[in-house]
Amino acid sequence: MTTSTSLWRAFTPVGPTYDQLNGTTETDVTVIGAGFTGLSTALHLAKTGTSVTVLEAEDVGFGASGRNNGQVIPVLTRADPDALTARFGEAGERFVRLIGGSAATLFDLVREHGLECEAEQSGWVQPAHSPGRFKAISENRYRQWIKHGTEVELLDKAELERRIGTNFFFGGFGNRTGGHINPLALTRELARAAAENGAVIHEHSPALSYERDGEGWLVRTPQGTIHSRALVVATNAYTGEMTPGLAPRLARSVMPVTSWQLATAPLSENVRSTVVPDRQAISDTHGDLHFFRYDARNRLITGGALALPFNGHQRIRARIAKRLERIFPQYVEPEIEYSWTGYVGATRDHTPHFHKLGPNGWTWIGCNGRGVSLSVALGGELAKAVQGVPEQDLAFPLTEIEPLPLHKFLRLTSRPFTLTLYRYRDWRDIG
Repeated sequence: MTTSTSLWRAFTPVGPTYDQLNGTTETDVTVIGAGFTGLSTALHLAKTGTSVTVLEAEDVGFGASGRNNGQVIPVLTRADPDALTARFGEAGERFVRLIGGSAATLFDLVREHGLECEAEQSGWVQPAHSPGRFKAISENRYRQWIKHGTEVELLDKAELERRIGTNFFFGGFGNRTGGHINPLALTRELARAAAENGAVIHEHSPALSYERDGEGWLVRTPQGTIHSRALVVATNAYTGEMTPGLAPRLARSVMPVTSWQLATAPLSENVRSTVVPDRQAISDTHGDLHFFRYDARNRLITGGALALPFNGHQRIRARIAKRLERIFPQYVEPEIEYSWTGYVGATRDHTPHFHKLGPNGWTWIGCNGRGVSLSVALGGELAKAVQGVPEQDLAFPLTEIEPLPLHKFLRLTSRPFTLTLYRYRDWRDIG
């Protein structure tokens, strides 16, 4: 069997459905977007007795939160602690602590609310694909995160080979608090938990616009309106996709990049026990990222990128099957059964951006491929923000929205150029 259907859609139990918004209503906080951030924010608010209403344009988990690889990674792609603290000062320090603890925060939330999402806190490893990347990335990141009090480890080549079952890499950097989840299941379970605690969720209710309304906010949908004292926009890379007029400047500040996800047929136990035997989440140091993890049915879930989209499903399956054989030679002729896509929100500086939209209006954008644990952890911080915690005490640095010039043109041209550059740098071992 081969299909272009998402593995998560195929195997995740259908959760509750939520009515479309009709008419006019009032709430303390309006949240736009029923992904990780929006639902985590809603859950944290509902637990305090705050009335909160979530608007989703499609169904819960339709966007990036329900389409990604599900790796729980408590670091960013490129922005390391020293760079964040140098750029943002004390706010950067707080942000670093939030990032470093984000995986533990997610798994603690899973356990607290009994969220059924195939959660495995088996650790996360970033193997170095060359001796140069081990020195420049693995050793450097280990020093920085240790300095900031985070539980990390540095693995030499022999120890890494023992853990993940291949001598393809040259050591690596890791964090045992990481792991992986079924992202669509987590999204649906966050919605369930939020609703059980009093949050109101409306599916098929795209937010068309938001504006200040006296001392609060007014949000319009095709069939209704919501008045609230506070607003959280949690649409990330899909900000301009569902309703282009919602937040055009915000949408132009992020680049939606197509990410391919693939899942193999279930591995036999003989093979599975030698391919990533400890079941960690793995994402390496290639710019053209190599990444893998298991699901609950022992399918190896991986993915990749294409510079050009034509004949995508066939080309990416062939490419990734060869990659798996090269990295894990004991895994002969991998059978790819599922392939699907979603958007990653990429920013110009590879750093998440946090913005204040107005009095008690908040948003963030740009996960840059590391949004699972960070998105969930940020829900608690955004809940604090709308409840009046001073800005100087929040664990994220605020900046102004800066739309990318020639956004439409860059969206068409930047992926082929960037991916070609990454592959050249990987080949030349240029950081």
